[in-house]
Amino acid sequence: MADGLQQVKNWILDRHPERNDIAPDLDLIENRLIDSLSFVEFVFLLEQQSGTSIQMETLEVDEIRTLAAIETHFFAGTRAEVGQA
Repeated sequence: MADGLQQVKNWILDRHPERNDIAPDLDLIENRLIDSLSFVEFVFLLEQQSGTSIQMETLEVDEIRTLAAIETHFFAGTRAEVGQA
């Protein structure tokens, strides 16, 4: 797993101590791991870790729905496997 993606995963886990891990295909929004209160902070973290500027107007929710989708859209080319800690 790319360092940046691991940081994103750690950020989510820090906010949900009841979880030990997050499966790559787990829906982060449906499972309320990212909610409206943390969304802006999450996008800012994603920008920092990926080095990609994210335009809120053009961001598709499916791009951040799962760790696998985040990896595909923001960390492609910088990683090994999703889900490996």
